[in-house]
Amino acid sequence: MPDATSTARREESAERLARPLIQLAKAWGVATCYIDQLGTYVEIRDEVLVSVLRALGVDASTPELIADALEQRRSADHELLVAPTVVKFLGTPARAQLRTKHGEPRVTLKLEDGSDANAAVKLVFSEHDGDVDVYELDIDDELAIGYHTLHVVDGEREATATLICAPASIPVPQPEQKRWGWMAQMYSVRSPQSWGVGDYEDLRELLRGAAESGADFMLINPVHATAPVSPLEPSPYSPMSRRFLNATYIRPQSIPEFNELSQKDMITVKELHEEVAADNYDSAPMDINAAWQAKRKALRIIFDQPRSAERQAAFEAFKKESGSDLDTWALWSVAFEELGEPWVEDSWFYTEARNSARITALREEHADLYEFACWLQWIAEDQIEAAQRTALDAGMSLGLMQDMAVGVHSFGADVWGNPERFAVGSVTVGCPPDFYNQQGQDWGQPPLNPNYLEATGYQMYREMVGHMFAHAGAIRIDHILGLFRLWWIPAGEGAKGGAYVAYNYEAMIAVLSIEATRAHGMVIGEDLGTVPEYVSKVLADHGLLGTTVEWFARVDNSPNAGDPYAMPQTYRKFSLSSVTTHDLPPTAGYLMLEQVKLREKLGLLSEPVEEFRESCLNERKAMLDLLVSGGWLSQEAADDVPNNLQTIVEAMHAMLTDAPSLLLQAALVDGVGEERAQNQPGTSTEYPNWRIPLADEHRKVVMTEDVFKSPRVQSLAAIMNRINR
Repeated sequence: MPDATSTARREESAERLARPLIQLAKAWGVATCYIDQLGTYVEIRDEVLVSVLRALGVDASTPELIADALEQRRSADHELLVAPTVVKFLGTPARAQLRTKHGEPRVTLKLEDGSDANAAVKLVFSEHDGDVDVYELDIDDELAIGYHTLHVVDGEREATATLICAPASIPVPQPEQKRWGWMAQMYSVRSPQSWGVGDYEDLRELLRGAAESGADFMLINPVHATAPVSPLEPSPYSPMSRRFLNATYIRPQSIPEFNELSQKDMITVKELHEEVAADNYDSAPMDINAAWQAKRKALRIIFDQPRSAERQAAFEAFKKESGSDLDTWALWSVAFEELGEPWVEDSWFYTEARNSARITALREEHADLYEFACWLQWIAEDQIEAAQRTALDAGMSLGLMQDMAVGVHSFGADVWGNPERFAVGSVTVGCPPDFYNQQGQDWGQPPLNPNYLEATGYQMYREMVGHMFAHAGAIRIDHILGLFRLWWIPAGEGAKGGAYVAYNYEAMIAVLSIEATRAHGMVIGEDLGTVPEYVSKVLADHGLLGTTVEWFARVDNSPNAGDPYAMPQTYRKFSLSSVTTHDLPPTAGYLMLEQVKLREKLGLLSEPVEEFRESCLNERKAMLDLLVSGGWLSQEAADDVPNNLQTIVEAMHAMLTDAPSLLLQAALVDGVGEERAQNQPGTSTEYPNWRIPLADEHRKVVMTEDVFKSPRVQSLAAIMNRINR
């Protein structure tokens, strides 16, 4: 694991900084040390640095190779004509240099719409640096926001760069007005018409009910695309593609062609629904595979139903607009179905590229499956769009808040179709140990290659963000630190044995700013855990909200359980603030130490269970003390937690409404009294993550149509509606 020294030390020694390996790592954006959540200075081992550099395409296996690679990097940086991506925030000078060998170069600028804007770019001489002249780009602050193209010519050298021009800050709608919303795991909430799992039609009804409760938004789990056939990956944070949608959430009965089925086909679809309909009333973990197996058969029947000329034209337009990424998704889906699971040894995933002869033949032989994969995406997009329209028509100011996962499954369509976008094979993404995940986390996903992003002007990121904003009023980005740096874990090292790799956060924030501004939307970054202090400031400066959770919000940001909790008035204004998060048990469960029972059962503790239980009891006492001292809770209720769970949960939300944060959030699980965790970090098959249906304190399922009729939910909504009192 990394070498941890005392909390007193904060930086590397001069001797360590002089080492060529350390210099090479830093030149490629690999951090050679970091400060953990407890304030401990940690140095990264040489073996880890060598492995991470290898994943970036740099061979540092011997001292000679290290010296050569360092010299090549320095030379390339010295002679770089222009960086492939240039970022300009309006009102702020662009941080871009031109390094020329023939005096002032010729620079032209073509805007996103194809027009020329050469007058918007000027050069200012900066300095002589040996055999090159250095110029600074001066870009007009009246330039339109968007993705433009710079062309630079210097003698025989020429280069093209993407100029990302973004607003200085995302405009916040009515910045003095606080808003509140619900957090829901949409798959967990079902109606009699569902197929054992919550779907986009359930989401539509939830949004209508949420609007009536006074909420302005609803944060849902990621709805990125999953596999086309069972077994399904249950985690919405490990998708097969972030560009497309989860088709398992489609409601077959809401597809227009459903109503045009023959009597025979209609009966078949209804019989398929009856196979899984009883599961809608079961509070046990959901059988997502049985649900999809039945639903997929029904969807295939509806797909085969002829479409009207107008509907077919809309489908064709969708395919054309979605471009090559949809082609990749459909080809991957067909290969998965016909050639088997991609993660088995020597599978087609390793041997067949998307343009190989075998894949081309597969597409021709199974044209119906290819079209079916495309059609599912078209239907999913139509249904989630209907949900967002319903939310806005019902009066929500934001409506859907979509959640963006950190990355994608290592055997998914994104990685197979475009492996150059990722550091594949030798490293995965995770996070180092902290109080809530004492062994660290390895999410098993390949990190995006920062060099590819830079070289391509962040086009794939632009398309993904734009697609999400097409069906949402806000985007929450899981692990926002990933815009700044990601914890890369070499194979075999374990979650503790990683290193941080830097990303161009200005470029990705610029993309988010452009897309949010165009959509009149908001961006929220989950900045919990081991996050440097400057990250939250950078987010706020650009109009991105951070995240505050009551259970983590201690005085002076102390990481120590049992230390005093902070008053809500000290919470950040530019924040989405909530009582809890999906990685903790619901508040009632947390108060009853569900986290202790679960981690002990699953063997996730790195300390004696007695010590962890004591720390959690101290944490609970500190929270209760604050609630009592602030006047949100009586001492009598604090002294008898088991018999006052709802009272305490509502007191914590009442305290939340006193925070100045622009967005406040309540969770449906807290509304109905659920105690079971939706997800236990650090587990996969050991716990039924992301398969717990919404149920009340008696383990009785709460159906879609009953959620906002629940007296408990209505009581919590009444508290949240006091935010602007």
